[in-house]
Amino acid sequence: MTTPTLFEWIGGADALRALTEDFYARVKQDALLAPVFARMGDDHPAHVAAFIGEVFGGPKVYSERHGGHPEMIRHHLQKHLTEAQRRRWINLLLDAYTDLDAPQDPEFASALVAYLEWGSRLAIMNSQPGADVNETAPMPKWGWGETGGPYQPKE
Repeated sequence: MTTPTLFEWIGGADALRALTEDFYARVKQDALLAPVFARMGDDHPAHVAAFIGEVFGGPKVYSERHGGHPEMIRHHLQKHLTEAQRRRWINLLLDAYTDLDAPQDPEFASALVAYLEWGSRLAIMNSQPGADVNETAPMPKWGWGETGGPYQPKE
């Protein structure tokens, strides 16, 4: 028996699209986050679902159609995101996940929270003055924790 990817475990592309659509509907109603996403296009939830899907072991849709990790970083440049916004973003996404008809087991939830913490902190860093895009930044790969996430020690 093989271990399913996080992408497979949550239910694939359809589940991630449902998650991001619900999440961004919540964002639009949130006083702290709505201004950050005021110019968000209707396709934004699908793009984020494709990104998370690829990170979680699904098809390389985001890399092939939307520019991969460097493009995601580029979307955060000069946004000046705050810790309060980061925490609200995580809370709303976890609320959407809890309300989704998806696996709620502690192992998956732990992997999801670990990724959200890592990714949202990276978004804050990339949103500050002086941040730049590494054009060769690989797409993060996230799993069940056996590899400890995408961190690689410096040589």
